[in-house]
Amino acid sequence: MKAQSKAQQRAAGAALSAKRGESKVKDLQGASKEMYDTMSEAELEEMASTDHDDLPERSD
Repeated sequence: MKAQSKAQQRAAGAALSAKRGESKVKDLQGASKEMYDTMSEAELEEMASTDHDDLPERSD
């Protein structure tokens, strides 16, 4: 699944970092915490790697 906004892409990146042990889970909040709990590392990687040039800052 591709990210629908830059904010969603950043949240996926934060959750992916925590999944990999590169950052602390306790530092996650909001969407990134929910993504961490519900998505696999592969799903997060796909969402975080979405090309962000044409994405809106936030999706409505």
